[in-house]
Amino acid sequence: MERLIGLLTAYKEGTADLDEVLAFLRRLPFENLDFARVDHHRALRRGYPEVVYGENKEASQILKILQAMERTGGPLLVTRIDPEKAAQVRRVMGDLQYDPTARVLYRKGPVRETSEVTRHPVQVLSAGSSDLAVAEEAAVTAEVLGQRVQRFYDVGVAGLHRLLHLLDEMSQAAVYVVVAGMEGALPSVVAGLVARPVIAVPTSIGYGASFKGIAPLLGMLNSCAPGVAVVNIDNGFGAGYLASMIADMANAPILGGSGSSGT
Repeated sequence: MERLIGLLTAYKEGTADLDEVLAFLRRLPFENLDFARVDHHRALRRGYPEVVYGENKEASQILKILQAMERTGGPLLVTRIDPEKAAQVRRVMGDLQYDPTARVLYRKGPVRETSEVTRHPVQVLSAGSSDLAVAEEAAVTAEVLGQRVQRFYDVGVAGLHRLLHLLDEMSQAAVYVVVAGMEGALPSVVAGLVARPVIAVPTSIGYGASFKGIAPLLGMLNSCAPGVAVVNIDNGFGAGYLASMIADMANAPILGGSGSSGT
């Protein structure tokens, strides 16, 4: 979307010609790469560009998709990509960054700014350090989508004083992503302490009775604390994306200003 705005501005100012604008707009709905149809229009519809799911794709396919997306501008994000594939892509697109913990390949967009007030961050909390991969997938996703992110890891209910120590800092968030395995209790605890939405992420971490994440999933769905929404098992990306949308809404200026009474 940034590229489109820049091109239209340049056309208005007389520094870009009509053919250049039309050539760009022809690619906007989608671009057919035979094995994939890249949705260039998504940023206009959704506010965020398409994200590439890296699992079961060849490095060459990921590279072609990213190169197509790069032509329209904006941030780039590939999730669930292993180090070998990431290295192959980065040999061509060397400015991309790779996070081996989150298994994401990315190029960040600009941090979204809020005029007059400090922008409230997305806060990502994990119950244990074994949940870090999923928590980092959520955190990096939100950062790539322009959010300021704060991380508070290893603050699970087995040592509740670690969480309570953070209450002053936690009061500043727009939204919370809370990642937990085992019995999945942490989101309920957080939701009982804060005034903003909590996105709960169950992980497949735990012994046999956790059933590879089903136990924490059910626990989170049955939370007695209101204000908790639950994403799929190990879905850090989905949580980070949703948190970014909520943060944009929470940080949006109120139309008419705080003194407007409306009609």
